[in-house]
Amino acid sequence: MLNLEPKILFDYFHQICQIPRPSKKEEKIIQYLIEFGKKHNIETQKDSIGNVIMRKPATKGYEDLTPVVLQSHVDMVCEKNEGTEHDFDKDPISTYVDGEWVKAKGTTLGADNGIGVAAQLAVLASEDIAHGPIECLFTVDEETGLTGAFHLEPNILKGEILLNLDSEDDGEAFIGCAGGIDTVARFPLKTTTVDETKYFPIKIEVTGLLGGHSGDDIDKGRGNAIKLLGRFLWEINQKYDIEIVSFKGGNLRNAIAREAEAIVLCNNEFKEDIRAAFNVYSVEQEKLWKKTEPKIHFELGSTKMNTTVWDKELKNTLLHTIYACPYGVFSMSQSIEGMVETSTNLAAIKQEDNEIIITTSQRSEVDSQKFNMAQMVSSVFHLAGADVKHSDGYPGWTPNPDSPIMEVAVESYKRLFGKDLVVRSIHAGLECGLFLEKYPHWDMISIGPDIKGAHSPDERLHIESTQKFWKHLLDMLVHLPKDK
Repeated sequence: MLNLEPKILFDYFHQICQIPRPSKKEEKIIQYLIEFGKKHNIETQKDSIGNVIMRKPATKGYEDLTPVVLQSHVDMVCEKNEGTEHDFDKDPISTYVDGEWVKAKGTTLGADNGIGVAAQLAVLASEDIAHGPIECLFTVDEETGLTGAFHLEPNILKGEILLNLDSEDDGEAFIGCAGGIDTVARFPLKTTTVDETKYFPIKIEVTGLLGGHSGDDIDKGRGNAIKLLGRFLWEINQKYDIEIVSFKGGNLRNAIAREAEAIVLCNNEFKEDIRAAFNVYSVEQEKLWKKTEPKIHFELGSTKMNTTVWDKELKNTLLHTIYACPYGVFSMSQSIEGMVETSTNLAAIKQEDNEIIITTSQRSEVDSQKFNMAQMVSSVFHLAGADVKHSDGYPGWTPNPDSPIMEVAVESYKRLFGKDLVVRSIHAGLECGLFLEKYPHWDMISIGPDIKGAHSPDERLHIESTQKFWKHLLDMLVHLPKDK
């Protein structure tokens, strides 16, 4: 990667990949940024929550441009393939170039949003990039709580324009985003014991799904491992004598579940029936998903005996709940053709501290629909007797069709590449909605290179589009409106 151009941009991205930066554990990257500021004699401050702000005066001849804020988040989603040995708290991301792409070995790459951070640092460090007055805002914990954006102080920044560098599509710019909320259900773990002589233990796994971002990828027709495994367990529970030892799947609230597994005890009498049912189900599902999930894999194997199982009421309740829980696109936008308006994601199920915890997330460009979707999901959980809690959620960002920075971005892209820049809203949570609550006068736009498979180990950064993103950013910096 160090041989890629522009060298300054990819060099900083490489440096960032060496620094562990899980959400809520950003201490090392924050320290790196502070040391960077000292090294380059750049005014740097850290706020009370951990956000870092750097300021650089305009280059000569550009002092009259409107002050601009370049913004990205420093944390990354930490996902790895099963069997990959990697400690995200300690280990650097191992990157490699594969044709047109930069990838990571068995883990998320962290181009979301590391390439945005790298672009900010490259602009700050360079002595020959022209620009007006610049502030760079590096926020913390975007991926798991938008914490940095939530706690950003309302008067700490002086810029009038914000360029968010957290988008993932070359040729597109975003002037709006969905708001979101999490809905979490907790079920008391009630267990019983069974006679091990009557049962044989099996482990059932669903793996190989693409996963991806639970907002931006929700309309791509991808499978959800929790739903797929839950359906099979529900089916065999209707016909045969089974007990459930454990069920886990998914990991992050903002990622589509790629993998799920259950430890099940099957009555010896139905051993062959269950294997036959599994074979029928797995073949059927692999055919059904062959286009959008070409690597989907179902596996049934033996495992160790554990005679502690969910009691009958919990088993039946949870299997019905998982089957009934909505997943996917709920409605399409009435204002932007082809845009998802409202969706929900069944993100994770896990056993923790004598509880079964199911995490879901809802998104919508319309606040009332966001809450409607959350109540629909929570109604399923309430009917099942769960303790249900909602997160505070975050607001959407309503598009401004008369945005001056949008005009700058469109004209710049056309001038550089001879193509029209597609301007739209994104069905994902950007920090911009929260920024507007603190800085309602800001004119904002979000840009970025092609990043595919974000929030999964398939994440990859397109090299040529990164070069275009860099050129586009630098051109926009010298064509900002004059300060009023």
